[in-house]
Amino acid sequence: MSSAPGYAVRVAGTDADRESCFAVRREVFVDEQGVPEELEYDAYDAGAVHVLAVRDDGLPLGAGRLLTGAAAAAKNGGTPDVGALGRLAVLKVARGLGVGAALVRAVEDAARARGLAAVDLHAQTHALGFYERLGYVAYGPEFPDAGIPHLAMRKSLA
Repeated sequence: MSSAPGYAVRVAGTDADRESCFAVRREVFVDEQGVPEELEYDAYDAGAVHVLAVRDDGLPLGAGRLLTGAAAAAKNGGTPDVGALGRLAVLKVARGLGVGAALVRAVEDAARARGLAAVDLHAQTHALGFYERLGYVAYGPEFPDAGIPHLAMRKSLA
């Protein structure tokens, strides 16, 4: 989907790609942030569009997912033409290289390809500036997710 020197971002099209996505999420959310593993993986994973950033030597660097349809509506208040970006994770070794922004763009591209008008996400409050720089706007009250403060954010794809 997109690339930059040293890594490429693509839709996770194989079982091995999806397993790489899950491994990145485990390292970032479960190992680093202490999210219980039973909360990190959910029924939405099976039908999600997963995106993966991979270094030129094959090392997975980051992952994210897009929910659509009923799965997204469950996350965004029932709006059918809005996708839900989630589980965005970048390994420590790749932070600051633009991997996170490239993953967000890949999710947005996947949402556009599916005719969605906007993308919602639930941002950890420490990451608000990152998402704001990518055009997302916070709305609603702060809420906890896995014990971590979050805010809902949305970006129009028009």
